[in-house]
Amino acid sequence: SLLPRWRGAAPIQRAILAGDEVSGVTIMRMDEGLDTGPMLLRRQLDIRGKNAGQVTEELAELGEEALIEWLESRTPPRPQPEDGVTYASKIDKAETQIDWSVPAGRIERQVRAFAPAPGAWFEANGERIKLLEAVAGTDASGTPGEVLDDCLSVASGEGYIRPLKLQRAGRGAMTPGELLRGFRIPKGTILK
Repeated sequence: SLLPRWRGAAPIQRAILAGDEVSGVTIMRMDEGLDTGPMLLRRQLDIRGKNAGQVTEELAELGEEALIEWLESRTPPRPQPEDGVTYASKIDKAETQIDWSVPAGRIERQVRAFAPAPGAWFEANGERIKLLEAVAGTDASGTPGEVLDDCLSVASGEGYIRPLKLQRAGRGAMTPGELLRGFRIPKGTILK
């Protein structure tokens, strides 16, 4: 994370859930607190539209480059500012279930934050379905959780979600069309 923002266990997921446009890495000197040590070097990364897996991969590369840069040209430590401190608590399983009553943009961020794992999910026909990739739309509405069409678009509190990739338990990722060929979820169904 770009300390002091998102100190703690799940900084990437929390940054995506909050709608942050940038994250990054901070090379720091450890101390007794949780991510409270003095900063040595910070590097930013644009995280818009990326999922947690993609951001993790890119930050690992950025962190490697930043550490080498600092080792080659050491700068003195700077204390972290007190302003902007936030805590990135670990992900609770209850957070991964989609709440269709919230705005579509928030659901889309939830999907990205929990992809590829643990995966945001909803229930249909008594089965958990992971939503691995989706886009938010505003030009349709209905009762939150209502399937709006034969492409599995789902109404939310504001707007709708159009799934792009889904996954049933024990199966690989698939498109909505592939899912619906073997798993009926008709228009008008209310998802949980």
